[in-house]
Amino acid sequence: MTRTGILPGAIAVALVLAFFDEGTTADLARGRGIALRWCGECHVVAPGQFHGSDSVPTFAQIGGAEHFNEARLSDFLTSPQHSRMPNLSLTRSEIADLVAYIKAQHH
Repeated sequence: MTRTGILPGAIAVALVLAFFDEGTTADLARGRGIALRWCGECHVVAPGQFHGSDSVPTFAQIGGAEHFNEARLSDFLTSPQHSRMPNLSLTRSEIADLVAYIKAQHH
């Protein structure tokens, strides 16, 4: 592989690591709390929850969607592109917790 082929991949990995802050481990319990507080009105965010809008995907569906990897979810939550999504103004750590929680819902 050439150096130019390695560079874009290395940059992507560095950006993801920088976003998640090297020493920080995502906290699923904190992510669940954020989901219940901010997202549960529209999305089904937890097993056993039956209240949510029919027109939005559940967290299990989002977590299982191949096109929503951790980086894309983080980017979306940093700057929601959907007109009905509120600007949550979450910290990077809170976004990491919420993303980890969303991805865990698929299992």
